[in-house]
Amino acid sequence: MWFKNLKLYRFTQPFTLDTEKLQLMMETMPFRHCGAQEISSMGFVSPIGRGSKSGDQLYHAASNAFWFTLKREDKILPASVINAELAEKVAQIEQETGTPVAKKAQKEIKEEILHRLLPRAFNKHAFINGYISLDQQIVVVDASADGSAEVFLATLRKCLGSLPVVPFAKSQQQEILTDWVLKDAPEGIELLDEAEFKSPADDGGIVRCKQQNLDADEILAHIQAGKWVQKIAVAYQERLTCIIEEDLSIKRLKFTDLVTQQNEDISKEEMSARLDADFTLFVSEIDAFARDLDKIFSLSSDA
Repeated sequence: MWFKNLKLYRFTQPFTLDTEKLQLMMETMPFRHCGAQEISSMGFVSPIGRGSKSGDQLYHAASNAFWFTLKREDKILPASVINAELAEKVAQIEQETGTPVAKKAQKEIKEEILHRLLPRAFNKHAFINGYISLDQQIVVVDASADGSAEVFLATLRKCLGSLPVVPFAKSQQQEILTDWVLKDAPEGIELLDEAEFKSPADDGGIVRCKQQNLDADEILAHIQAGKWVQKIAVAYQERLTCIIEEDLSIKRLKFTDLVTQQNEDISKEEMSARLDADFTLFVSEIDAFARDLDKIFSLSSDA
């Protein structure tokens, strides 16, 4: 359940959850498999999984945080298969009639082929996890792209009726990230050996470096030439490593043994207890990280 990416959002007004009604709210959009003629379907499933005490509960709560899992099912029909059948059908009609098939008619034939093949299509499943921290008044989504995070938020909002959030950072933070390289990183943040630099000009160049000391002359030369830090690898409090992007999206999140080994005294047979303990630990770590990001970038004053 350890998230790999973080999209951070803050509430624009005090937010609470009615825990007595939460399950009923979530049951308005449970996951169901695609119907015979549906291309995709999505809804919420239990974060813990069936077979546990809370296997039918469409959320998991611990330490005033609420974990949700959105599942999506898509039917996969390769375009090459559809186009091959279309070409064959069009050729047959043209041979029988002696006239070319109009584009509108080809579109209708293509739709017929799609509907005929849908029940035989392969199913692809994807999951998006996220949690609401009532203590920190934030929402955290495990997504690498804004689109996926927005789908999660929009679907959760339909269940809850309201989810007044905005991105953690309203503006780009390249200037502060660049200062970390030129001067010193803030307390608790250690710069690692990977970064991406980009010129603010629309047609500006991009420089990516890995396994490179960021205080090297060639790196500083890129900054002096006008390029800003877009992404940078950091370690935080010896507890996690990640890539921080200019909009404060977090990528390639990885916790150190100092964190991940804390619950190893719970046996694997006690799966529910271990998941609950890991979620509580994970939330406490991310909430602390989010608080420090808030202070470092002075985000609350912009909210």
